[in-house]
Amino acid sequence: MRPTALLMFLLGLLACRPAGHDAAARRSAAARDSAFAAVQSRGEAAMGVDQYTSTHVFEPLPDGGRIVLERDTADSVGTARIREHMEQIARQFAAGDFHLPGLVHARAVPGTDVMSAERGRITYTVESLPRGGAVRVRSADPRVVGAIHRFLAFQREEHHAPAHQSR
Repeated sequence: MRPTALLMFLLGLLACRPAGHDAAARRSAAARDSAFAAVQSRGEAAMGVDQYTSTHVFEPLPDGGRIVLERDTADSVGTARIREHMEQIARQFAAGDFHLPGLVHARAVPGTDVMSAERGRITYTVESLPRGGAVRVRSADPRVVGAIHRFLAFQREEHHAPAHQSR
């Protein structure tokens, strides 16, 4: 095999390799994607934890969804900070205040207009997880559930996050 062909083959294999939860791989990918790197930087400032060594999950559910944030390894300070952040966003979202996601993403976040206007039709419950926390978002109104799903889908895309936990 010619050296150029071999190099292209090896680069192709590396490109197909999933990054998983490897912080170095995530940082490298972010360096190639300046918009993602900016979201990660603003997210760290807003949430108080390194976004490259934490995992987000934005899970759509039939009655709303679940926002999960956990440290990738044991970190009592980071875990406490995540739990504080989840309490903060649950309070803010329940009050119809979605400025924090707008700051992290530097733009209006889909679904938040309806979620704010219909805040009385949504409940937010904070859950402690072993290395972080979650906010369970629920509504019985199909229109509101649709807005929650739009919000979660946008977050998944922007944070390069899964829809469901792999545990």
